[in-house]
Formats: sequence, structure tokens, C-alpha cells
Amino acid sequence: MPGMDPASAVAQLMQNDPSIIAAAVIEGGSNIAYTTDNWDISGDIGRVISSWNALNAQFIMISGVKYSMLAQTPEGFTATSIRGEGHIVGAADDERKIIAYLEPDGNLLGAQMDVQRAIGNMSTKGVYMDDNSKLGAKSQGTGGGASAGGGVAAPAAGGGGSVDPQLRGEIQALLDWVKDNEGLAGYIQYYLDQNNTQIIAEMAKIYAELRQIFGV
Repeated sequence: MPGMDPASAVAQLMQNDPSIIAAAVIEGGSNIAYTTDNWDISGDIGRVISSWNALNAQFIMISGVKYSMLAQTPEGFTATSIRGEGHIVGAADDERKIIAYLEPDGNLLGAQMDVQRAIGNMSTKGVYMDDNSKLGAKSQGTGGGASAGGGVAAPAAGGGGSVDPQLRGEIQALLDWVKDNEGLAGYIQYYLDQNNTQIIAEMAKIYAELRQIFGV
């Protein structure tokens, strides 16, 4: 099944996460297939892709701004401006890459998942994921308990129903990211080092919620 075209995928990405205010789709190494009108990274993209591919860069430079690498794998990276000038999020598959700019007060964790979803939406090999296909953690955050768009209700705890393979894949990816030293642990350590009270407080809430879910 054909994937979404780059312009549509980026438009949906920015609609899902308004803190993402610019993005570019890269194909064939460092060829910019699409970019939003407000972002010209043509002079930087070659070095950015080279740094990403090396997997050992300490920082990247875009439009004269230095972004320190927080985590980097062949499938994606996150970088942040220590001076508070925003964040850069990248995701890739074997067909193309997306590089997106996130506002300073944006949610890096959520943006990373949204950018990875956008890559999947463009893929000609994967399953198209429409706008109603939300990650469980983000969907539950909308409150109210009702399923948006008439979605299928979650099975009761302890139920014997089969798990959607797509959902299982997303949870497995989350598990791998949690176990990766450059994944969740890296984010937590970074914000602890920065003494970011807002993020630390939110993480404490999530930790308490997870303990409650698993009964530990």
C-alpha cells in the first residue's frame, strides 16, 4: 500500500504536535525531498546526516545554532540547544529520513514518537497509521475516558483477547528504548543534571502511575 506523500505526512505531523514548527524530509542520502517554507537547512543537511550516520557526534549545527546530542541510533536522534533555542528530532527508515525542529517548551519524548510515526506513514513497506492510531500513553492523556473517533475500547485487565500486532510492535519499541542506555535513561539523567523541576515532577508522576498499573 502506498505511503503518504512527504508534504501530507509533515502536515499531519505538525497538526498532531503544534510544538513542531518546521520539518524536512530527506531521501537518497542528503537530498531534501520536502521542507516547510519556514526552514532552509540545505546548507547544513550534509553535515547533519554525516554526523547522524557516524553515531558518535556530540553536537550538530543548524542555521548557526548548536544542538547537543542527547541520543542517536540509526533509526533516530534527539538534540537540544543548551541555550534554550529549541530541539531537533530525527527519525529514519530504509527509505527516507525526517528532521524536525521543536520549540523550546515542546515535549521531546512525544515529538520523538510523532516523528517516528510520520516516517511510518510515508513508508511503502509498512502499514499506514491514520490520525486515530495513537500510542496508548498519549491517547489516555486526553482524559474523559471516551474513545476518540469511536475507537475500540481497551479490554479489561486480565482479559484473554489477542493483542494487535501493530500495538505489540509499538510497545516492544518502547521497551527497547527504555532499556537502551541512550534512550530513556539518557533523557532522565540529562534533565536531572539540568535540575529541570518541571520534567522531574512529571517523571515522578509517571513513575507513580506505572507502579499503580503494575501493582508494585
